[in-house]
Amino acid sequence: MINSSVLVLNKNYQPLTIISLKRALSLLVVGVAKAIDENYRQFDFQSWADLSVANNEDYVGLVNKVIKIPKVILLCYCDRQPKKHVKFSRYNIYMRDKNVCQYCGKQYQKSELNLDHVIPRSLGGKSSWDNVVCSCYSCNLKKGGRTPEQARMRLLKDPHQPNWSLLYGFERNLMKEWVPFLNAVDASYWHLELIKD
Repeated sequence: MINSSVLVLNKNYQPLTIISLKRALSLLVVGVAKAIDENYRQFDFQSWADLSVANNEDYVGLVNKVIKIPKVILLCYCDRQPKKHVKFSRYNIYMRDKNVCQYCGKQYQKSELNLDHVIPRSLGGKSSWDNVVCSCYSCNLKKGGRTPEQARMRLLKDPHQPNWSLLYGFERNLMKEWVPFLNAVDASYWHLELIKD
C-alpha cells in the first residue's frame, strides 16, 4: 500500500499532479496539505489518523496504529493553476482522434496506428494540431505523399487542437475517488511533446 498514488489538488480544487503515498503523508504531517474524503471534507493529519478504518478500505500501518490511505489531498497554500496547454504529443493526438483512423473510420489499438500529415511535409505541410491525424497503416500507405484530395480519400473530420486539460498517463490507475476532480485521463513516448514546425 505504501506504493499507492495520491491525487494532489491546489487550494482551488484543481488537479495538479499525482504523488506517492509516502510523499502525501509527509505533506499531511507537516501541515502543507489536508486529506479530502469522498464527501469533500478536509482533514489535517491528526483528524485523518483518528478516522476509523472500515474493513474494505485500504490502510497503512504506523508505529502504533493503522490509518486510512488518503486518495486525494488538497494543498493549503498552493494556488498555482494547472497548465491549460495540451501538449502536441502522439498520445494526445490518438486521444483526440479516439484511436480511429481518420480516413477509413475504423478504431484500432494504438500499436496499429501511426500519425499522418494531412498535407505531407514534402508538400510544405507542418507538424501541428491542424495537420496531423491518426491513420491506420493501410490508409497511410494508400495516401502516401499526397494530399487526401490527390489520393481521393476523405478525412472524417478536420483536425484541430483540443481544448481539454488532462492529467496524463494515469488512466490505467484511475481511482474512483479522483474522478470528480479530473476532466479525463503513459510512457514518455506518448506524452513527449512533438516538435512543431
